[in-house]
Amino acid sequence: MLENESNPTISKSTGLPRKRFYRARAHSNPLSDSHFPVPISPCHVDYSFHYPQLVSSDQVDSNKKIQFADVGCGFGGLLISLSTLFPETLMIGMELRDKVTEYVKERISALRATNPGQYQNISVVRTNSMKYLPNYFGKGQLSKMFFLFPDPHFKEKNHRRRVISPHLLDEYAYVLEIGGIIYTITDVEELGEWMNSCLASHPLFEALTVVELGADPVIKLLSTATEEGQKVARNGGQTFQAVYRRIVPSQ
Repeated sequence: MLENESNPTISKSTGLPRKRFYRARAHSNPLSDSHFPVPISPCHVDYSFHYPQLVSSDQVDSNKKIQFADVGCGFGGLLISLSTLFPETLMIGMELRDKVTEYVKERISALRATNPGQYQNISVVRTNSMKYLPNYFGKGQLSKMFFLFPDPHFKEKNHRRRVISPHLLDEYAYVLEIGGIIYTITDVEELGEWMNSCLASHPLFEALTVVELGADPVIKLLSTATEEGQKVARNGGQTFQAVYRRIVPSQ
């Protein structure tokens, strides 16, 4: 729908939702309780709702499972970029802020309408991934997880709110397949060191080599696909990445 008097939230030139109508606080408290529906278990996730052109409501297809999760997906820039790079892969963004989640939903809907056959493999859900990740994904289901420019929670007493932490890495290791990859990036050096240290000390993760990083087409998207990354680039800022693979623990 084009922008008009009754719907000013849609841009007339692009047909996409206008971001200024969906602005919210940069971050939310992940420890607070929010009221939104949560599936009882991964088998209760309604794939036909998220991917209506790819999965019918009565279809039982074990091969059609979400494989990529963008945790704290923001305005969905990474999802949009990944969608065409991996057109056969189902992926989902997980976002706690309600207005931002609504924007991503509208953005995906508009892109599907203006690009028939494309962007059918991405969706978004409002949820708290720090609490409900096991409700959405089974053991070894995911092949990629993304944590792009997460809240740094600078105060030491708030480090327990960080989305990368030793105990949360146990959950991420559970939902990642062997060989699955965690991608992290931040423009806060202290947080970058924290995330790298947590991953490096965990027995179920190992860092990708320089050669592997250079061959991975996803790497360049970490700093270019999101609004945060683009802002850092415009300001000439530095970013700090930590990219690790899920491994089998050594005996």
